[in-house]
Amino acid sequence: MNTVLIILAILLVLVGIVGSVVPGLAGPPFSWAGLLLIHLSSAADFSTAFLVGTAAIAVIITILDYIVPSWSTKRHGGSKAGVTGCNIGLVISIVGLPFGPTGLIGVIFWPFAGAFVGELISGKQSREALKAAWGAFLGFLTGTGLKLAYAIFAIIFVVKELF
Repeated sequence: MNTVLIILAILLVLVGIVGSVVPGLAGPPFSWAGLLLIHLSSAADFSTAFLVGTAAIAVIITILDYIVPSWSTKRHGGSKAGVTGCNIGLVISIVGLPFGPTGLIGVIFWPFAGAFVGELISGKQSREALKAAWGAFLGFLTGTGLKLAYAIFAIIFVVKELF
């Protein structure tokens, strides 16, 4: 049973890395599940505070991944229409196939395009709309960076406990 837990833990932290860049696959919860399974094996003995803290961070990062692109759009001069367009783009990127580019390209493209179109509809000039769309892109990069950092953190702890 111990070997199965360790193998599953390794698989989950690897899925966590993949989920950090693949839309619709929440990387941090998978990484945390890997930490939990390595804890349940005889390879590690994490404190309850560590497990609760890392779970809270996983939840916060997962939520921020959906909030940061909209916030960044607003910060870069986006109006409500631009933020709404960014949010619609995020939904389209998750839904995917019927709307063109999917996967990593879709997650970058759709929030950017949504913010840009939203700003144009609200009456802004192309240059201003592009600035708001750039904010959506930066928000995407920030969310992805946070997810990757957490996934790498989880892998380091799993590997550390195994060796």
